[in-house]
Amino acid sequence: MRIPVLVAVVLACFAAGIGAGALTHQEDAAPSVVDDLAGTGLDLMTVSPTPLGDAPSSSPEDEGEKKPRKKKDKEPDPEEPDETGLSPADREAGILEAGTPRSASGELLRVPGESEAPGSGELVRVRVEVEDGLPVDGLRFAETVMTILNDPRGWGAEGTLTFARVEGEADMRVVLASPAKVDELCAPLRTEGEYSCGREGHAALNFTRWVEGTEEFTSRTQYRQYVVNHEVGHLLGKQHVSCPGAGELAPVMQQQSVRVAPCEPNGWPFPDAED
Repeated sequence: MRIPVLVAVVLACFAAGIGAGALTHQEDAAPSVVDDLAGTGLDLMTVSPTPLGDAPSSSPEDEGEKKPRKKKDKEPDPEEPDETGLSPADREAGILEAGTPRSASGELLRVPGESEAPGSGELVRVRVEVEDGLPVDGLRFAETVMTILNDPRGWGAEGTLTFARVEGEADMRVVLASPAKVDELCAPLRTEGEYSCGREGHAALNFTRWVEGTEEFTSRTQYRQYVVNHEVGHLLGKQHVSCPGAGELAPVMQQQSVRVAPCEPNGWPFPDAED
């Protein structure tokens, strides 16, 4: 029969026409895609189409495998003691052991070495001494003392004074000694094995307090700044003063080892001074 054959021929031609039209349509669309990309300034050599079936996806399992963000490590506290009972700040201050003997040999040793005065103010020569038998690194202790004295907030603020460390003849001595030796150096003042003093050309610092600080200060480093500046202040002719008012910084010549309140603790003669 001729009719079925004719239908088959028509259907074949119709299918071929559709295929050709589809191909022609895709080729005409391609230039518009390239033109759009060219207008963006993207590197065409690196752009490739993503097949529809290959789009990235995530699953609950993938989400579970994501690693949590690491928290920033907390800065170590320089005053946090380790298993030996000492902190980095303690060692920086020359302390070698956490123990605090009531007495030592009684002999005062000069810490060797000298350092030039960093400023241009009136020169004050300082000799640093440590009682023999104490667990102290004398050089570190001396460096701590001189760093405190020459700090911009110290007695040399605004260039009035500058301190040099010497081994020989000096204008003043800073001495670290056991409670028993400090009592001797401070007599007739009563330090009762607990306090320090500044008199007769020497600032005698109580080793127990140097190690442990005092309950009036939450920071041992701040206490050490205070006791050096307070006792050297006496050698410079400064006298005791009282807290000026609740919430204010305590003057460095206030007896903060006894009581700070109602002021706030302070280790510097000029706490607001800057470099």
